[in-house]
Amino acid sequence: MTLGDASLEREVLAMFAAQAAGLLQALADWPADAAALAHTLKGSARAIGAFAVADAASSLEVLVRSGGDRTSAMAELDDAVRQARAAIDEILQRS
Repeated sequence: MTLGDASLEREVLAMFAAQAAGLLQALADWPADAAALAHTLKGSARAIGAFAVADAASSLEVLVRSGGDRTSAMAELDDAVRQARAAIDEILQRS
C-alpha cells in the first residue's frame, strides 16, 4: 500500500490507530449506525493488514445486522484493536 515509503507507512498506521480508537468509542454507545461503523473499521483494518481486527469487526457487523447479542463480539473487537494499536505503537517508536 505504501510502496516502501516508511514515512507514509507511519502516517497510515497512525491514522488507523486513531480511527480505530474513535470507532470503538462510537460503537460503545451502540448507535443506530453500528453496523456501518463496524464495516468501516473492517475495511480500514484489512487495508493495513490488521486481519484480527477485520475479522472481529466483521463478526460484530453481522451480529448487529441480525440482531444478535453483540457483547462478546464487542469485547473481541476491543481486544483485537488493543493488540493492533500496541503493535502499531511499537512500529512507530522504532522509527
